[in-house]
Amino acid sequence: MTTYLLAGGGTAGHVNPLLAVADALRARELDAEVLVLGTKEGLEARLVPDRGYELLLVDKVPFPRRPNGAALRFPVRFRRAVQQVRTHLASRRVDVVVGFGGYASAPAYVAARRERVPVVIHEANALPGLANRLGARSAAAVGVAFVGTPLKGARVVGMPMRRELVELDRAALHPEAAAHYGLDPDMPTLLVFGGSLGAQRLNDAFADASRDVLAAGWQLVHLTGEQRDGLQASEPGHVAPRYEDRMDLAYAFADAIVARAGAATVSEIEALGIPAVFVPYAVGNGEQARNAHAAVEAGAALLIPDAEFTGDRVRTEVVPLLQDAVRRDRMHRAAATVGTLRGTENVVALIDEALGR
Repeated sequence: MTTYLLAGGGTAGHVNPLLAVADALRARELDAEVLVLGTKEGLEARLVPDRGYELLLVDKVPFPRRPNGAALRFPVRFRRAVQQVRTHLASRRVDVVVGFGGYASAPAYVAARRERVPVVIHEANALPGLANRLGARSAAAVGVAFVGTPLKGARVVGMPMRRELVELDRAALHPEAAAHYGLDPDMPTLLVFGGSLGAQRLNDAFADASRDVLAAGWQLVHLTGEQRDGLQASEPGHVAPRYEDRMDLAYAFADAIVARAGAATVSEIEALGIPAVFVPYAVGNGEQARNAHAAVEAGAALLIPDAEFTGDRVRTEVVPLLQDAVRRDRMHRAAATVGTLRGTENVVALIDEALGR
């Protein structure tokens, strides 16, 4: 029996690919033990037990960014976290550690090296986090979602995805999606979303330009999130729900998409081959723009900087795209060169390689 320890969490960007790989391992090896290492503060504390996996805890120890009291306490706290993981590795007889970044991963990589347990790393973002940059130096295998991700020994494997997206039959699900939104199944539809919280920039732009989309002969499904600020559907053919628990329906109904450029969002849209306009969130170190780079270079997507995304840009760039079926078809075909639905299988293959299979 093989015992896998999957380490990561904090955000959905770390937890969701972790759970996709966990599900694949459990499905193919009924007698395998699949454990997850995370913190009690992260999203994994809820999602992992809900999915039926045992969560082993490690202290959350952020890397210090400036010289202060937390920086002085960091060495002791980090050594304690490493020892916690070493105890888990030994007591559960872990055969391989698979890290996805986040607070749980850094001590897991150090502990695995000291216990001589092989490590496999998956990095979702085009610009890797600190934990994965450090762990990649001694990992048995490193997989990345995007071409050009600067990690030692990295191989492009794609993004592990939820099975409902991997197996999505957009044509078969299209009638159900139309009924779900109460829209015409025979009209093309633009899907707009900015993540679970929404994106004020996208909301403002489409509050201004939604009628232009409708006038082009398209319907509009706009997932507004919390940051809707009074945004309402403008007229028939336009729906604006806050949330969507069934993103498989949203993707099945979409003929084109305007969205932020989080790693999972870009990977899913690329893999499904839907023409897209990405509006990267302008925070951090620019990772969202880098996430979209390969799709834009391949001709599968357009990119409009956040500060420039207005109703006028919707009218001058998005609406002409909606009116150009030949261009959208080229974008669909280009997506096949950068997107893959085999991210989960590819990461599992790296794990097998690390185990000498």
